[in-house]
Amino acid sequence: MLRTVLIPSSFPSSRPWLLCSALLAAQLPAYAQSGVTTASSDGSGERVVTATDSRPAAFELNWSPITMPTGQKTAFLGAHYMVAINEDWGIGPAAYGAAKGEFGGLFTVGFNVQRRFRVAQDWHVAASLYAGAGGGVSSDRIRPGGGLMLRPELSLRREFGQWYAGVGVSHVTFPNGNGNIKDTGVAFTIGRMDRFLSFSPSDSGSPGRAGDRTGMGFDEIALSAGVEKPRSGSRTRGGAPLTGRKGKAGGDLRQYFGDGSSWWGLEASGAASGGHDGYMEILANAGQDWGIGSERLRVGGQISFGLGGGGDMDTGNGWLVRVGPTLRWITPWGPTLRLDAGYMKAPWGNYDSLQVRGSLALPLEKVSRILNTPPLESGRVRAQTWYMSVPYFKEFKFKDGSRDNVTGLGLGMTRDFGGPWYGVAHAGSAALGKAGAFSYGMFGLGAQSPKWAGMRVGAEALVGAAGGGGVQVGGGAVSQGELWAQWEGTGRERLRVKVGVGQWKALGGEKHSTPMVSLNIGWAFGTLGPAGKR
Repeated sequence: MLRTVLIPSSFPSSRPWLLCSALLAAQLPAYAQSGVTTASSDGSGERVVTATDSRPAAFELNWSPITMPTGQKTAFLGAHYMVAINEDWGIGPAAYGAAKGEFGGLFTVGFNVQRRFRVAQDWHVAASLYAGAGGGVSSDRIRPGGGLMLRPELSLRREFGQWYAGVGVSHVTFPNGNGNIKDTGVAFTIGRMDRFLSFSPSDSGSPGRAGDRTGMGFDEIALSAGVEKPRSGSRTRGGAPLTGRKGKAGGDLRQYFGDGSSWWGLEASGAASGGHDGYMEILANAGQDWGIGSERLRVGGQISFGLGGGGDMDTGNGWLVRVGPTLRWITPWGPTLRLDAGYMKAPWGNYDSLQVRGSLALPLEKVSRILNTPPLESGRVRAQTWYMSVPYFKEFKFKDGSRDNVTGLGLGMTRDFGGPWYGVAHAGSAALGKAGAFSYGMFGLGAQSPKWAGMRVGAEALVGAAGGGGVQVGGGAVSQGELWAQWEGTGRERLRVKVGVGQWKALGGEKHSTPMVSLNIGWAFGTLGPAGKR
């Protein structure tokens, strides 16, 4: 049923307008609608594969008003990206953030699973369950507990071509530990149908071609670092002035259109220095730039909006708006260097700042597609894997001097760079223990062995930002090193089960560290990247 609900008789040629997502954007493909991969030769003797693995997908936004234990009103804005498992079921990453009242900074990240029932030609009923982890603003009277959030929903939706909208009932609860946030209410949904086009992950390193963007369709992924200075009038939640600079680290995804001069994208970042650990923001952005004597050197501007808070910063209900100039250089070697500045304001809070940021962007698609959007593009297939990650941290040190074990829940992503090297990113939050509201985002580099008897081993090194939940992390900068072993299912080539052991470390303050282990369940797929070496 999911196929008939989400995808009409022919797939659309364009990508959906994805407005907002709380984490780094992600996708979890499952069984292929068409699993056949065709191949030919490119004249050099190498096998050329064609992306024919296409499956139904959908992007949803929903709005869930709830009443907090204090009687104050708030609402969660949620974003889901789901891919069909079969005719009836879809699954994918999701995120929720408080977007009303005085609870800016309350975020959770996790997964949503959905079962759909066709009730009429243009109507369907959806039963969903979201499980995620996070937290944010808390007190003696408002407690996210260990951080685990559950949200079942039942809704009725009406379809309008590729779009659909509906209303239903949802229940939000933080059931772990001493969590007391829970309420049942009306939920509103708007969604957009999509398709997910990919290669087999076993084709990684082979020449490939595709007539449309693969995966979720992003052209570029970037890692960024910057600094911002609060302006006069910015306050903590207790009313004290905010004056010190704050360092931030994060990442973003972009899709280009209009000959590569316009873009929309998603970004997430957190505090990495300045004493505001626990601050996090998730923004959607759009921009335009123009070449300066060359198509590769470009100047322009962008506008961003989304949610942010935490770190004892008064962002009110959490909404943020940012505008400013941009500069980017598309190097002849593939990567892009970016520099942008901006003015950010919380319209319903007491926070505004000036900021500057530098980014290193790596292409996910060939630059020729970014600049010209040709109907059929050739490149080299690169494997990606999205994981549900469950890390266990032994004896986190807390600001009150205590120590305790914490279990997290999050999203992980890897992308093959060729040879043994790959890029890796993780984002998640505490789910079990007493660190509810602790969140982290990290990125880095990994190396892996060839596959032997269905197994691989490897190592990763990551840096990023973390904070909240009373965990002692100094300014927020953290690192993690991990050794891992992975089983890659025989007969189920997309399934991955990975177990890792390593060390997590806070880079500021007392620089405390703790051993950690992780269990990761993943799904792999191939996307068309720039041409290069195997």
